[in-house]
Amino acid sequence: MKIAVFPGSFDPITVGHVSLVKRALPLFDKIVVAVGVNSQKQTLFSLEKRLTWLKAVFHHEPKIEIAQFEGLTAHFCNKIGAKYLLRGLRNASDFDYEKTISQLNHIVGHDLETVFLISLPEFSHISSTIVRELIKGNGDVKQFVPNEVTVRV
Repeated sequence: MKIAVFPGSFDPITVGHVSLVKRALPLFDKIVVAVGVNSQKQTLFSLEKRLTWLKAVFHHEPKIEIAQFEGLTAHFCNKIGAKYLLRGLRNASDFDYEKTISQLNHIVGHDLETVFLISLPEFSHISSTIVRELIKGNGDVKQFVPNEVTVRV
């Protein structure tokens, strides 16, 4: 079984994340959308809220599982038998960062392969960081997040 993990903080999940997962579905038997829990990282939304959103967004897709993990992503992948990491690239900066991480994950994760999908042009400007800033400034984020995501800070 080909299992991929799509890790992130999903604080909040964006339409870019959803696009990436949907485009990757034909490549894998199962995709685990996994929220990495990092006690050092300050999030805008609670873990429970982010998990609820992910479950709502992907509830109709039997090949998608929602999970959470602590520690190294590569260790989580090994624990659940995933041989692939799914990552999105919006620009050259993303590539430079993700390339280094993928090389480390390949070693730490015992041949864990990272599969990169390039963002569709209409989503390449969207990031959770930008969406959080809009939310903090009381901006309208409807076009950047799935319908299931309702934001009230």
